[in-house]
Amino acid sequence: MDDISKKLNALLDVITRLRAPDGCPWDQKQTPQTFKNYLIEEAYELLEAINDDNPRHICEELGDLIFQVVFFINLYQEKQLFSFTDVLDGITAKMIRRHPHVFGDQKITCEKELRQNWQNIKNSENSLKNKETGLFDSIPKSLPALRRSQQVIDRVARMGFDWPDLAAAYHKYEEENDELKQAIAENSHERMTEEFGDVLFSLVAVGRKAGINSEDALTGALQKFTSRYTKLQELVAVQGRVIDNLNLQELLNYWNQAKATPDNQPNNV
Repeated sequence: MDDISKKLNALLDVITRLRAPDGCPWDQKQTPQTFKNYLIEEAYELLEAINDDNPRHICEELGDLIFQVVFFINLYQEKQLFSFTDVLDGITAKMIRRHPHVFGDQKITCEKELRQNWQNIKNSENSLKNKETGLFDSIPKSLPALRRSQQVIDRVARMGFDWPDLAAAYHKYEEENDELKQAIAENSHERMTEEFGDVLFSLVAVGRKAGINSEDALTGALQKFTSRYTKLQELVAVQGRVIDNLNLQELLNYWNQAKATPDNQPNNV
């Protein structure tokens, strides 16, 4: 533990030096508003490393993310708004408070009860802070829409507002899809946009009923598409053709060849 404390202090020293008058001009001018997007970028780079299951890359990206977090703490510590100790004390106390079944005498019999108890504690905390405790207040509006949709659907499902089964959820998707088809037939961009959003939201509900994480599913589909299109480009190049000169049918033929090519097989055989 002492070694960890020393290394955290060393990182704080590095950041303090970067922010010093004779430090790095770029680091010196950073504010929470200018720096916040880098935090998001690093978080997504970590997610990509996790998806790739690359421990060395994960370790590196975790380091980058920790740097971002400590840098943010330092920005507020400089203004004496809160300190590194305040952050650590706060999160430690919160985790103990929200796990009375671990650190206290409370008994939990199932995961549903666990999640409900967690939410009740959060609501109680917000009440003490004089904060609104609406059902969706703790879901960040800055989340990507797909992930936010999953959390909203999960939240209302816990309150009993849920489809009885997968078939019912899928039927609702079909209804929304029919409405999108009608909007397309009417050539109304405003209505198409609205109905397209409804279709996406209903698909997230279908995924939830099927035990599918919509964000992960779409990420997988994107990976599959980009991989196949890369193979398509390689096939075109091997045959000495220029992709911009191909018509749609020729591109589809190459696409089908790319689909039929195993991931580990070279495209020039």
